[in-house]
Amino acid sequence: MVLAKLRPAGPSTAERIRSVVAAAGSLSLTTDGNCYDLIAMHTVDRAGVLRLHTPADSLPAVEAVCAPDGLRALLEFTDLAPTLTRDRVRAKVTLAGVLTPCQTQDTPDALVLRLDPARAAIECGGLVERVEPGPLAAAAPDVLAMEEAAMLVHLDEDHPDIVERLALLAGPEPRRETRVRPLAMDRYGIVLRFEYPDHHEDARVAFPVPVRSAGEVRRQVERLLSRAYAPRERRGT
Repeated sequence: MVLAKLRPAGPSTAERIRSVVAAAGSLSLTTDGNCYDLIAMHTVDRAGVLRLHTPADSLPAVEAVCAPDGLRALLEFTDLAPTLTRDRVRAKVTLAGVLTPCQTQDTPDALVLRLDPARAAIECGGLVERVEPGPLAAAAPDVLAMEEAAMLVHLDEDHPDIVERLALLAGPEPRRETRVRPLAMDRYGIVLRFEYPDHHEDARVAFPVPVRSAGEVRRQVERLLSRAYAPRERRGT
């Protein structure tokens, strides 16, 4: 449940998928008969092309080499909140397509596989949104995707006072038994999780203007804080 009455601006569905895939350190690969957990074995270039870098004698590599028309595959990514919030799974992304060996290989003892996606989807809060391969390739990860985790942990561990002030901009003043934690951040703002004894709710606090880089976040947070310290009747201005 979202506290705000209107849904603020945020990254597009394609951008959210690209952000999750770019920041993920691991994935699950499912082929016709096997499932593999791959850690630090994928890369994504600026054009959005995903490549798996596997040992040449690994089972995924052997499967791909033995599939004359490419290896049908399902790649799954789980997006976890970097802070210790309740229910840390923020989203799940699936990419379905065909894996084929790249024409250029890095080393003889490794096999690089390229994914040609046929469909992509992201599930968040029980809602599944799908994106066609064209729009997905045209999108880019959010500008904060790679720095988001470190910034949220820093905010949560070192500046709980700032989180409390930002919470005043998201809704009514939290009750004493409420715990507020930073859940997510993108170029449009910060998402806070309000954890009550029996449930939790999320609310987005929008930056005054979208940021273009991680270096601009501090200035936007300072502007939000100045609004939070203002009398209640002036906070919306």
